[in-house]
Amino acid sequence: MNLPKFLLADNSSLPDDIFVLHTEFPRFMINLKDDEIEWFEDLTGENEEDIAGELADLMDKAGLFYDAEMKEFE
Repeated sequence: MNLPKFLLADNSSLPDDIFVLHTEFPRFMINLKDDEIEWFEDLTGENEEDIAGELADLMDKAGLFYDAEMKEFE
C-alpha cells in the first residue's frame, strides 16, 4: 500500500483536537491544538543533533500540510 506522507485524523471523543500523522520514519502523531507529539518509533541511539533538526522541520511541515488541506475546504 502506498501511503501519503501525512494524514489528518480526528476523534469524536476529543472534538477540539486535530491530529496529523507522519507515516514515514520517524513516525509520529502531533496534536495541533497543543503540539503534543506521540512517537511511534524508538529514537534511542539516533544522533540527537541531527534528529532534532529533522523533527523540527517535520513538525513545521505537518502544520503546513494541515493548512493546505483546510484551504481545499474553503
